Amino acid sequence: MSRIGKKPVELPSGVSASVSGQTIEVKGPKGTQSFTATDDVTIAVDDNLVTVTPRGKSKRARQQWGMSRTVISNLVHGVQNTFKKDLEIQGVGYRAQVQGNVLKLNLGLSHDVDFPIPEGITITAAKPTELTVEGHDLQQVGQVASDIRDWRRPEPYKGKGIRYKGEYIFQKEGKKK
Repeated sequence: MSRIGKKPVELPSGVSASVSGQTIEVKGPKGTQSFTATDDVTIAVDDNLVTVTPRGKSKRARQQWGMSRTVISNLVHGVQNTFKKDLEIQGVGYRAQVQGNVLKLNLGLSHDVDFPIPEGITITAAKPTELTVEGHDLQQVGQVASDIRDWRRPEPYKGKGIRYKGEYIFQKEGKKK
C-alpha cells in the first residue's frame, strides 16, 4: 500500500491544474508543465487538490500510484519555484566558466569540454570551481547535473573531479612501498 500516494497534492494560489484523459497540465507563474500518467492510475482535480488513485490492486498499479503523485507534486513546485543542484570541482587546474549558452570545462583532458546548456536550464559559475544548475523541471535539472558530473567523476585516491556539493567521497589509501 502506497503511503505517499494517499496524500493529495495541494495547489497553492496562482497555480491551476487541468486533466484531459491521463495527462495533467499544471500552470503557474513560472510556466506550464505536463505529465502523462500510465493507465494504472486515475488523476482527479477537485478545487485546490489533485488526487491520484490506483486502478486495481496489482503491484504495478501501486508503484505507479506513488510515483505519479510525486511527479505531480514536483510539477506543482516547479511552476512556482526552481529546482537547484550545486556542483563542486576539485583538482589542480580544473575550472569551469559559462560563455553564452555553453559551459566550458577544463578538466585535465587534452581538450576543453564544451557542454551546451539545454533550454529551460540555467547554469551559473559563481567561482571557477563552483557550479549551480537551476530549472523548473526536477528531472531535467538532475540529468544535466549528472551529465556534467560524468565528464570527470570524483576518483577515490585524491578526490579530484566534479562532485555534488556536500557529497562525501570515501578516500582509499594508496600503494605502500
